[in-house]
Amino acid sequence: MNAGPSSTYSYTWTPARPLPTRVRTSPQELYQISGAFAVLTLDFLLILYFGGALYAAPGILVSLPLWEAVVVAAVAALTAFVAHEMAHKVSAQRGGYWAEFRWAPLWLAFSVLTSYLGFLLAAPGATVVGGMGSSRDWGRTSLAGPLVNMGFALAFYAGSFAAWSFGSVVYFPLLVIAFFNGWFGALNLIPLGPLDGAKVLRWSVPNWVAAFAVGAVIAGLCYVGLFVVGRPGL
Repeated sequence: MNAGPSSTYSYTWTPARPLPTRVRTSPQELYQISGAFAVLTLDFLLILYFGGALYAAPGILVSLPLWEAVVVAAVAALTAFVAHEMAHKVSAQRGGYWAEFRWAPLWLAFSVLTSYLGFLLAAPGATVVGGMGSSRDWGRTSLAGPLVNMGFALAFYAGSFAAWSFGSVVYFPLLVIAFFNGWFGALNLIPLGPLDGAKVLRWSVPNWVAAFAVGAVIAGLCYVGLFVVGRPGL
């Protein structure tokens, strides 16, 4: 499964560093991030509950009532994707730059097709930043998204472990959400093309190495728990 939001930014140079500002949004951004969130929720539902026409197999959450699978898909999309993009936005705007999310409608439509087939290839859109010329600012802004994913992955993994320890079946949906966050964060730290990792690496090699190593460990832990042992823990 190939998953992970693509991040594309503007590289407009500004000679003077702007003053910090409070976080702002617009009706256009709210409309587009809401639309992308809805489509990603559908994508996750198609994979997690229906499995995919390509494999003619049920999803891993097929044992849940449909409404519960919808909740899991929505929480996964909200934490792994929306929170990731908003972390970029907040980091940039707190640094004094204009930043808003913009969707990619054709890629959103393509993501629904791939999810229907049974795998997710998604580039729902990106947080566009204007006026940022410093590699340090680019690196810190880019790193904010994967760090949020890592935090959510660890939080949901811990919740899954606690639920499993008490014998609650809710451990499995929590582990699924942890997995999506772990892998969104790790894949976005790959230093290629428009991914966050390329900007972090240009800013600081040690910071990229540390972030990628931690992200890879978290993603691996979630993968082993979900697909190898079927529960949190080794």
